[in-house]
Amino acid sequence: MADDDAADLDEGTENAALGEALAAEHAAVWGYGVVGAALGPDAQPAAAASETAHRDLRDQVVLLLAGRDAEIVDAEGGYALPFPVLSEVDAAALAVTLEDGVSAAWVRVLDQAVESSTREFAVGALSGAEVRAVGWRASAGRTPVTSAFPGLPDA
Repeated sequence: MADDDAADLDEGTENAALGEALAAEHAAVWGYGVVGAALGPDAQPAAAASETAHRDLRDQVVLLLAGRDAEIVDAEGGYALPFPVLSEVDAAALAVTLEDGVSAAWVRVLDQAVESSTREFAVGALSGAEVRAVGWRASAGRTPVTSAFPGLPDA
């Protein structure tokens, strides 16, 4: 964000970005149900931990927006999968897609935030998503397993 753009930001833009992050967290919670169902017993605890992390983030964003009397985005009844999940590798790849999706939403929060506490919250959420994504990228056989700039488009 350029300094010239700072005057265009207000609580409304921050809340809109938080709403987008909430929508991404809803999708991640739903998606991890699919991920967990396709994994073997040894990998299911990682999916459950990831789902719990997204549930916690979702609940925190709902509380934050409710405290501001801002619009709270509801979860959809279901979400379209970006590809069929037919194996454990597919499940890990879906988890990567979910984490990349929430990362992009949290980067938008960082860009649109006016409150330092919101930026700190977004950095924590973004960091957690990248840590989870590293493990899932490794499980999916993707390289590199890390992203230099999580949440930003590839150059």
